[in-house]
Amino acid sequence: MAVPAEKKLNRLPTIVLIGRANVGKSSLFNKLIEENKAIVSNVAGTTRTNNEGIIIWRGKNTRLIDTGGQDTKENELFAAEILAQAKNALDKADIILFVADAQAGILPQERELAKIIIKKFGQSKIPIILIANKCDSPKYAAETYGKEWHALGLGVPQTISATTGRGLGDLLDLIYTLLAKKSNRPKIQGTPKNEIPIRVSIIGKPNVGKSSLFNKLIGEEKVIVSPVAHTTREPFDTTLLYEADKKKYAITFVDTAGIRRKARVAAGLESHGIHKSLESIERSDIVLLVVDASEPLSTQDLQLGGLLERHSKSVIIVLNKWDLTDDPSDTHRQEVERKLLTYFPHLHFAPIVFTSGKTGYRTHQIFPLIVKIDTARKTEVDSVELETFFRQLMRVHKPARGKGTRQPYLLGLHQIGSAPPVFELFIKYRTSLHLSYVHFIENKLRERFNYLGTPIVIKLTKMKR
Repeated sequence: MAVPAEKKLNRLPTIVLIGRANVGKSSLFNKLIEENKAIVSNVAGTTRTNNEGIIIWRGKNTRLIDTGGQDTKENELFAAEILAQAKNALDKADIILFVADAQAGILPQERELAKIIIKKFGQSKIPIILIANKCDSPKYAAETYGKEWHALGLGVPQTISATTGRGLGDLLDLIYTLLAKKSNRPKIQGTPKNEIPIRVSIIGKPNVGKSSLFNKLIGEEKVIVSPVAHTTREPFDTTLLYEADKKKYAITFVDTAGIRRKARVAAGLESHGIHKSLESIERSDIVLLVVDASEPLSTQDLQLGGLLERHSKSVIIVLNKWDLTDDPSDTHRQEVERKLLTYFPHLHFAPIVFTSGKTGYRTHQIFPLIVKIDTARKTEVDSVELETFFRQLMRVHKPARGKGTRQPYLLGLHQIGSAPPVFELFIKYRTSLHLSYVHFIENKLRERFNYLGTPIVIKLTKMKR
């Protein structure tokens, strides 16, 4: 089924970073977009999936794509996929930045890659800028005037340091000057109220099909899919525009690294990737908790559910790989839903969607749910309406007195926050309220004001009156 949304960033000109491993492409990417988005390490093949970000220079936006190292064929399990990702990025390029390491000098891999790039783009109108990175001192910059650099056939190198920021302003001026001559130029992009992106992170333990689901949601094979655990090392996001009821919503989907138990995680890239996944949860408006329908629930699934509860996140539980089930009947589906809720009682507010990231089965149902949940989590109840609701609640069902406590007396209920909704419940001093009654109020609030897919936080405050 076609994706019921359109790409938001296709309107921007695209700059592509290309080069062998460990020349500092990811460091340069982070510096240019002014965000620590890509994982930076000395391990060859750290970047597997292309990273995308926005450069803002002199008030105008362009899209930047960071590709994986192009010399990882012998030491990287996903070499073919990395090369395919780079080819996909180059096909969209308006400008190519060929990045080399000024401290290491020109290696045979660079000469080979330069021949490929010149053969493919030498006769086109796509500018290729040679970047000499890691020019942290004038000594390294001077060495770029040597024959080996000019023998590449890519012109005079731009000397920069992604670490210190040296030369980046001149580089950006050159890029924007070249783009100004093209039909697709850098643009000023505002953020209208109805286009502030809804950030949706896709999380789950390794190998539950997060990347397959992500690709189906965005309608493009943008991230590498593999049965190998921890294929995804860093979050990858794409923004789409989805229209509902004649209104457009910007939705940013974020594919994250699989999260497993801390004791099993080795230090290094996996640990760093999981840390970024947890950061992504913190920054999300809504989380898609992906569970593998072909396997029994694990303790890690339950721990992730508890993590979302502690962070008060809006949640959609996605039961993925439903195409592998032996019994796709509605009866079985309802039975699975009931069982899931017994395992995730703290996520009772979360709708459950049965999908297949491989075939695209029912992935389109996620879009309208996101819009409804985003509206619900931002709902602010009118104070007069909330007071009426509270008084009716007290008349219908007053709180019972707990064992050994005084009769609880409730003084009022006010909303003090939204996204997620936060309420303050005032209790008479020296009385106590049983937690079950707090849950009762939460359920009634959810029923009355339709807080779909979002937690309700109720804070208790004792007052003297």
